[in-house]
Amino acid sequence: MTDTRETGDTLDPKYDANGLITAVATDPNGAVLMVAHMNAQALALTLETGEATFWSRSRGRIWKKGETSGHVLKVIEARIDCDQDAVWLQVEPQGPACHTGAPSCFYRRIEGGRLVRG
Repeated sequence: MTDTRETGDTLDPKYDANGLITAVATDPNGAVLMVAHMNAQALALTLETGEATFWSRSRGRIWKKGETSGHVLKVIEARIDCDQDAVWLQVEPQGPACHTGAPSCFYRRIEGGRLVRG
């Protein structure tokens, strides 16, 4: 491999055409809490503050998780994948991760074409 983005030690995120990368947040046990997007500012704020900050596509602005609910995600560790187009945040949730009040945004299973809680 000659691509330093994939093998080097320099943080060089590969943002999509909209300036975003996917961010996955998991709890300390590895359970997926949520998936969101980050732009360069959101990633920088996350790394600087230690609290998960995202780009809200629906709001069209920076959004710190928990800014209204108080349910912030405290970052334990941040990782980036091999080609630097996705971020994995291991976090300590300070309350439910989902705006519905569920611990995770992935609180429903798909069974037989229907959604089942649990």
